[in-house]
Amino acid sequence: MFTILYEDENIIIIDKPNGYFVHKSSYDAKSEWIVLQLLRDQIGQRVYPVHRLDRKTSGILVMAKSMDAHRFYSQKFMNKEVVKKYVAIVRGYTPDSFEVNTPLDTERGDSQDALTLCKTICRSEIQKSSSDKFVTSRYSLIEAQPVTGRQHQIRRHLSHLRYPIIGDRPYGCSKQNRFFLSEWNMTRMFLHAWQITLPMLEGNEKIMVSHLPGDDFLFILEKLSLHKCER
Repeated sequence: MFTILYEDENIIIIDKPNGYFVHKSSYDAKSEWIVLQLLRDQIGQRVYPVHRLDRKTSGILVMAKSMDAHRFYSQKFMNKEVVKKYVAIVRGYTPDSFEVNTPLDTERGDSQDALTLCKTICRSEIQKSSSDKFVTSRYSLIEAQPVTGRQHQIRRHLSHLRYPIIGDRPYGCSKQNRFFLSEWNMTRMFLHAWQITLPMLEGNEKIMVSHLPGDDFLFILEKLSLHKCER
């Protein structure tokens, strides 16, 4: 059962756990962890995704309940009228605020403009070595806002700046991923869609929905001494 964060006659907003595909995917055609099907069974009606979250990303996911609502919200996403914010745990000390505007290539090799706005929530240095080069390890908890909506945009942009997201594959750091597996038996990617602001189908109002990440994410924040700054 998915946690329902908001619901009205037009949309339903849920907390998607990491590891779930939004819809069937060629990456794992036999997977039964499909939000589209499971949510339909949970609420007893068809739903239509108006945006995507990577399988490895947890957090806020918006589904429409009708084709009219799907067209309306899909257009709002295309017009950049929806604001999405994520939290991520990354390697290293990030600046207080920064933006990444590196173009990203599609699978066909076409270059697309891409912009991600970031700010640092908290930084920490722990007395554990995740690399042969250092005796301590540094991490940052950041908030990332993708202005554009390119595939794997936040993951690729942070990797480009050498602040890879912990648990990310293939854009992350293999040494860090092995360290988190051996130290805390963690394999998940620490990227969570935590807040969304979107217009309503009827009227000019907007709704903001926020949802902090779950227990495993909070567990690692504490182990890295990043929990004191959690949003």
